[in-house]
Order: sequence, then C-alpha cells, then structure tokens
Amino acid sequence: MMPDLDTNLPSIRQIQSLIKEKKEVELKVVTGDLIAGKIFWQDSECLSVLDHYDRQTVIWKHAIVFIQPKA
Repeated sequence: MMPDLDTNLPSIRQIQSLIKEKKEVELKVVTGDLIAGKIFWQDSECLSVLDHYDRQTVIWKHAIVFIQPKA
C-alpha cells in the first residue's frame, strides 16, 4: 500500500501550489539534468512534468535535487 500524500508538509503544499498556479519550474535531478516545464501532478513517490511540447515526464522524488520557479 502506498503512503498517502501528507498535505501538512510544507514541501507538498508548495508543489500543490505550483500545480494549481500552473507555474513554470526547473527541476534538477541527481544525474545533473535540468528539466523545465509545469508540474502536472504529484503522488507520494513521483511527480509529472509537462514540457513545452506537452510531453509528460514522470520523475521519482528521490531523484530530485531541487525545484525552483522559473524566472
């Protein structure tokens, strides 16, 4: 059974806010790659990013170094 999404955690609330506001973000992953797009959804293990071509990439949360709103 997958753990529930704990919306009391500030990180979860911040990502939910980015999803709701459809803000562009940059994610850096442990491989050093930088992924840009809008976060489409999140669950307890992963999140999905839509790029400029509406391609969806699923990223494991443990592989994320940082997420920042795009300037």
